[in-house]
Amino acid sequence: MPAYHSSQKFEKSLGNIALAPLKSMTKFKGPAPRLPPNEPQDIIDETIGYFRANIFFRNYEIKSDADRTLIYITLYIQECLKKLQRCSTKEEGRKALYTLAVSSFDLPGDPGFPLNNMYAKPKARAEADQMKGYLQQVRHETGERLLDRVFDETGKPSKWWICFAKRKFMEKSLSAPGR
Repeated sequence: MPAYHSSQKFEKSLGNIALAPLKSMTKFKGPAPRLPPNEPQDIIDETIGYFRANIFFRNYEIKSDADRTLIYITLYIQECLKKLQRCSTKEEGRKALYTLAVSSFDLPGDPGFPLNNMYAKPKARAEADQMKGYLQQVRHETGERLLDRVFDETGKPSKWWICFAKRKFMEKSLSAPGR
């Protein structure tokens, strides 16, 4: 069975990461364009929906820049699940994911970025700043939406999501070993 790829349309790329539009209901500020109101899902919804199927793949064929965005969000969801497995309530999870979203992270081209062979380094400082802002916005929004999926109405974490915390997509991780 092949991996799921992104069907999102985008007009601009940063490096070779698609600057995919996000739903207009997002409360986090950033450079992401807004998705038209008639569109049912954005790249974050798509990635969360495909996460449990795609996580089993060791190889992933990149067909567009939107797939690179999907890969980054998938790896970020992995990091979120690692944090959420230690949380017993939704509020604890919200705090942990906020801390993860605002923590420093590497961009393509930085020595600590795990996928430098697949991602292009930003061409200029302005592009790097815009990429960092976009990824920061995506990290915040992904964490917020993931909370609603992982925690049920009672506020307890779902074992059907937490069980994926130990899996590695493409045998990669956004965090350095030992973190």
